[in-house]
Amino acid sequence: MSHKRIPKRKAAIAVGGVAALGAAAILLPNANASQDNSAGAATPKTLKATGASDLSSQIAALLGDAFAGSYYDSATQQLVVNVISGDNNKVIVQAEKAGAKVRKVQNSTAELAAAAKTLAAKATVPGTAWSVDPKTNKIQVLADSTVTGSKWDTVLSTVKSLGTSMATVKKTPGSFKTLVSGGDAIFAQTDQGGVRCSLGFNVTASDGSPAFLTAGHCGVAAKQWSDSQDGQPIATVDQAVFPGNDFSLVKYDDAATQTTSDVNVGNGQTVQITQAEDATVGTQVFRMGSTTGLHDGTVTGLDATVNFQSETDPNGVDTVNGLIQTNVCAEAGDSGGSLFTQDGGAVGLTSGGSGDCTSGGETFFQPVTAALQATGATLGDAGAGAGAGAGDTATADPSATAADPSATDGTGDQSGTGDQSGAVDPSATDGTGDQSGANGTGDNTGNGTGDNTGDGTGANDGSSLTSNH
Repeated sequence: MSHKRIPKRKAAIAVGGVAALGAAAILLPNANASQDNSAGAATPKTLKATGASDLSSQIAALLGDAFAGSYYDSATQQLVVNVISGDNNKVIVQAEKAGAKVRKVQNSTAELAAAAKTLAAKATVPGTAWSVDPKTNKIQVLADSTVTGSKWDTVLSTVKSLGTSMATVKKTPGSFKTLVSGGDAIFAQTDQGGVRCSLGFNVTASDGSPAFLTAGHCGVAAKQWSDSQDGQPIATVDQAVFPGNDFSLVKYDDAATQTTSDVNVGNGQTVQITQAEDATVGTQVFRMGSTTGLHDGTVTGLDATVNFQSETDPNGVDTVNGLIQTNVCAEAGDSGGSLFTQDGGAVGLTSGGSGDCTSGGETFFQPVTAALQATGATLGDAGAGAGAGAGDTATADPSATAADPSATDGTGDQSGTGDQSGAVDPSATDGTGDQSGANGTGDNTGNGTGDNTGDGTGANDGSSLTSNH
């Protein structure tokens, strides 16, 4: 998230290489244009992602208990709505008239919620996660590489008790962990060493002051944040929630700070953020991280629960609820960063996940809409110069490639802070120490993200669910 401060220099842009991910499509201005096929009342509308999210909310309110979730079919650009109709065909007609493609399913929203409660009561062990998958109308349960022995038996038996029509379970490589970094890198110092996270989205706090959102575990780890590794603090945490949720509201210390409502995607390119929106399963999303740069993927689940290994209690679990599940990759140093849509919708803040940007994996995000509601903040420009400086932000170029490691404004220094990306106590167990010592993004300054993947995340494999501050 780019942000400007006067009279100080513009915050440095910490961007890893833009991987081969089809990101050229990110800002084709007319891609997925909305169409309203109003010729036939029962013909599903062709929608872009934002329209699908809005339509889903409308139909959910219209159908009540008959609504059992929805997802976006990117191939047809249509919203698919699950309904529990029984002999009542009226609900199907209502959903079709609203513009959705309708299908009958077995499990109601209430039944899926009850299944999730059973998992929470019986299978809350570090290294597990679950979310609702409307495509299968089931709960999808994940267990990382640390879930073995009796813990795996517990998860397996709990899922089995729910029945194959209600829940599925699979192993996922690596381990779930919070990932400290995002759009622009932000830094803090603690008694345990340096902490690196990422600015997610600039907002206006409820009192009118300029602020930004980032991950809650970042705000819990440190109170004051800087826009350079050894620089003076420029912002102070106002609210931080973790576990339970994972968001922080951080206010700029200078009330005259000027901000822009956009996301930095590298090479001087930005994506203008125009609104906050709820995630819809099936939609394409993009994640910007100061460690790994720009990556894209798809929303695969909603209302996800993730059980991270507690940093303060070796036998404890830090459970976060209500997250967005995706197949977008992320690595240590990406926490707090921006999850957004092609058409400028702010969707999430990077929380944690498993795997890396070489082998892939699952990554979870705090919904932006929930963070805004909880903090009372509003998305967009803030401060005395709200909107100022927009003229020197660039429109994202569809042909944009990896960020130039020789870029000015401190980009090299920002991206070369691999030691910060996992800087908890080096003596911490379960791989956290290795993470803090990994000099992955140090090489990244000159070489893009290739070296970071090899050196920065190798220590993660097999480690337990930990926060990597």
